[in-house]
Amino acid sequence: MKIAVYPGSFDPVTKGHLDIIERASALVDELVVGVLNNNAKTPLFSAEERVKMLVDVTKHLKNVRVEAFSGLSVDFVRRCHAGFIVRGLRAVTDFEYELQMAQTNRSIERGIDTIFFTTELNYAYISSTVVKEVAWYGGDISGFVPPEVTEKVYEKIASRKADGNQGG
Repeated sequence: MKIAVYPGSFDPVTKGHLDIIERASALVDELVVGVLNNNAKTPLFSAEERVKMLVDVTKHLKNVRVEAFSGLSVDFVRRCHAGFIVRGLRAVTDFEYELQMAQTNRSIERGIDTIFFTTELNYAYISSTVVKEVAWYGGDISGFVPPEVTEKVYEKIASRKADGNQGG
């Protein structure tokens, strides 16, 4: 059975992420979307909220499972009994970082390879950071995130503003 893991923060999940999930899931028996719970960062959404959003937007993909994790991606990949890590590349600037991570993961665990997917051109400029910034200033994010996610982002931003937070 071919199992792959697509790790990331997905804060929030974008149409670019969903594109990679759909394409990667077509190549493997099971795709595990690993939602990184990084205590060093303050995400907009909790890991549980991000998992729920991903479950909602991938429910049409029967071989996709979503799970939160913390720690090294390569350790999570081992726990999932996967042989591949899936990563998306939007631009040349992503490549240097992603190549370094792939080589590091390969040196830690020789049995795990990384598969890179280039993002569809119409999603190449989208990142979770851009989504949050546009939403923070009241811009339209409906072209950036799945419909199930749009309102959740605006609600979370409004909540943060009401609490007196100064950034998206």
